[in-house]
Amino acid sequence: MVKNIDDTAQNKTDESDESFLSVEQVAGYLLDNPDFLADNPDILKSLTPPARWSGDGVVDMQHFLMDRLRSEIDNLRECTQGLIETSRNNMTNQTRAHTAVLALLSAGSFENMIRIITDDLPLILDVDVVSIGYEVTDKPDERLVSSNLRRFGEGAADSLLGLGEDFILLGDAIDDGILFGSASGLVHSAAITRLRPGLTTPTGLLALGSRGQGVFHPGQGTELLTFMTRIVERCAHNWLENPVE
Repeated sequence: MVKNIDDTAQNKTDESDESFLSVEQVAGYLLDNPDFLADNPDILKSLTPPARWSGDGVVDMQHFLMDRLRSEIDNLRECTQGLIETSRNNMTNQTRAHTAVLALLSAGSFENMIRIITDDLPLILDVDVVSIGYEVTDKPDERLVSSNLRRFGEGAADSLLGLGEDFILLGDAIDDGILFGSASGLVHSAAITRLRPGLTTPTGLLALGSRGQGVFHPGQGTELLTFMTRIVERCAHNWLENPVE
């Protein structure tokens, strides 16, 4: 059977008309679903609201409200993205801190722990240098006299951190070699924490340095840094104060 060309064209037109929504249908749907735009705010960005009023001295409140809504949507999107990035960074830092702690706990001796701190922690924590040292006492433990350990004068921790303070974060650090030795020229940002004394172990300092200015800065969270410092502190006390069986 041969179809008439005009009939075929008419059928296509009819099919097209059936899939086409009229203005009345769209308006009716929106009236029946008043929360549609509230539930789908992104659609508003592609809509062009009509100017309801014209003439000098007349404020179009509809345009004003729509522009403000678009701005709020953009701000919300930026805040959400910022929260996602912050969460990712926090998870990364947490993983690094946990890996560092596991490495410290695997040390077989005090000397081995010091080498892990100075050689391995910079790679694990993604910093340029990590140093550790203790204040000099009248009768220092021979294990505290090492090229891998910094030696500080009595009261150095209070002088650097403040009396009784446990840490300081420096966004723009300048070291004369006391903390980071030959690597002091690399450091532009640092985190310095106090290693509390034990029964025979003197007060010490653990310092992380980065060549990136502002990597560490005041107001930054210190929970993970404090946790890692306490682990170093406890491990040192165990190795230096408990008798070897």
